Amino acid sequence: MLAAQRRAMIINELNRDGTVRVSDLVRLLGVSDMTVRRDLQQLQRDGLLAKVHGGATAVTEPASLEPTFEVKSRLRLAEKEAIARRAAELVRPGSAIAVSAGTTTHAFARHLVTIPGLTVVTNSVWVSDVLHRSGTEGANVLLTGGMRTPSDALVGPLAVSAVASLHLDAFFLGVHGMEPAAGFSTPNLLEAEINRALVRAARNLVVLADSSKWGIVGLSSIAGLGEADTLVTDSGLCAQANGILGERVGELIEVDPGDEVSEA
Repeated sequence: MLAAQRRAMIINELNRDGTVRVSDLVRLLGVSDMTVRRDLQQLQRDGLLAKVHGGATAVTEPASLEPTFEVKSRLRLAEKEAIARRAAELVRPGSAIAVSAGTTTHAFARHLVTIPGLTVVTNSVWVSDVLHRSGTEGANVLLTGGMRTPSDALVGPLAVSAVASLHLDAFFLGVHGMEPAAGFSTPNLLEAEINRALVRAARNLVVLADSSKWGIVGLSSIAGLGEADTLVTDSGLCAQANGILGERVGELIEVDPGDEVSEA
């Protein structure tokens, strides 16, 4: 098992229980005590957990903390892939869509390459690169200008002005957090601004967010829960979150990340 896979499993356990023990992780991962401790040290350096005697606990993220694309790309891989695959089924050939920055939307972009005739507007360097390198049949890719954030989003006045006059069929949005009062949010003020502009430009808002995003509040809100026409998430939502989201979003789609594991 690769280090990135082990660390993703550690974070998954932490998200589920709020704490992990070294002895339990040794049995779960089938590796040595020292390997687990090195993984915990790296995850602590990344700001993803706090080491304690015999294990680690979850950390409460400051609202303005913005993890890098590299850090986020290691987490919840099966969930992101399952969400991305299902979200791509919502895209019609020949449509004009926007795709936000983020690791889940990056996975989503890989599934767009088989859909012909798309026009894709994005402020994500990574999403643009996936579509450009694939040579997708008949695809037009429009990359906004702007300043680059730690999550590799292009933001600022140039990005906002680039989308102000557009009329899009749908906007596929990845988010940092989702919570009843704050709605869908991000820790980056400028990224929230470009995402709000894309929400206004699109007829439909489709949010891609794994269940670990529930209860997290970023510094700036993008949209209320009720503004999402569709939310694609995974089956790990707690009962409370399932009930609230089921009432507020237009359509709640939950996918089983185990399906991705079985197909691998």
